[in-house]
Amino acid sequence: MRETLIEVKEANKVFKTKNWRGQVTQVQAVDDISLTIYKGETLGLVGESGSGKTTFGRGVLQLEPFTSGSVVFEGIDLAHTTKEERATLAQEMQIIFQDPYSALNPKLTALELVMEPLFREDKATAKQKAVRILDMVGIQGEAQQKLPRAFSGGQRQRIGIARAVVSQPKFILCDEPTSALDVSIQAQIMELLVQLQQEFGLSYLFISHDLSVIRHISDRIAVMYQGKLVELAPTEELFMHPQHAYTKKLLQAAPIADPKIAREQLSHIKQDEVIQLEPNASLVEVRPGHFVRRDEK
Repeated sequence: MRETLIEVKEANKVFKTKNWRGQVTQVQAVDDISLTIYKGETLGLVGESGSGKTTFGRGVLQLEPFTSGSVVFEGIDLAHTTKEERATLAQEMQIIFQDPYSALNPKLTALELVMEPLFREDKATAKQKAVRILDMVGIQGEAQQKLPRAFSGGQRQRIGIARAVVSQPKFILCDEPTSALDVSIQAQIMELLVQLQQEFGLSYLFISHDLSVIRHISDRIAVMYQGKLVELAPTEELFMHPQHAYTKKLLQAAPIADPKIAREQLSHIKQDEVIQLEPNASLVEVRPGHFVRRDEK
């Protein structure tokens, strides 16, 4: 039986904006999402730009706490933690950012960047751990003493990954970590993430708009649309038997190698179709482990 690492319950995130007339507008970026992340798994979170997936990920990490709902990490409600618990959780929950350059302090060397999260360790121990992790991600020898500007985009992302992993967290939010990289480099970074997951027993929430990336790395996939969770299934189950109209639309936009499968999956949906979501719909299990929001007309 799978062990639960993180349980998100009825999460909502509302942003309020005020125009020059003083009128307040509310945008529901995350709409009543409940989701479980299991130990050792990669849960892919996919959706088009503006679907709310990054807002959801940042809410899980409490970088931008949800307006309502809860996030429970190994039995601890993150909204009600002590100062000591928050310090520990900061080590156990990490993030890999989309832009590997802006995420790194340009004045610190690769080694210093990776040592920085180990502020609780003495300097010798922190250096030893940082050197080991940098070696594992392919930044070795004298390169560890170089500044971020000396590295390529892929190398910078490797430093960012080392920085996230060095404190031996249990959970890492991967926020589109390959989208700024060339396709050939993307494959290398994904392989590195898989290796590190196996080495350290990591759990990932992997956010992307790229279905080919999501399919390669994920054990399960959650699909978001207009702030709502519309489908959740094991990876190959989702690709072979998509249920929601929006999931089918995403698949239609992505290349599918087998034309027969592509025709079968996408014969009933048009690319420009506007998909309406019923406000009171809920997730229903339609196949083992496969849930879909029943709101299609």
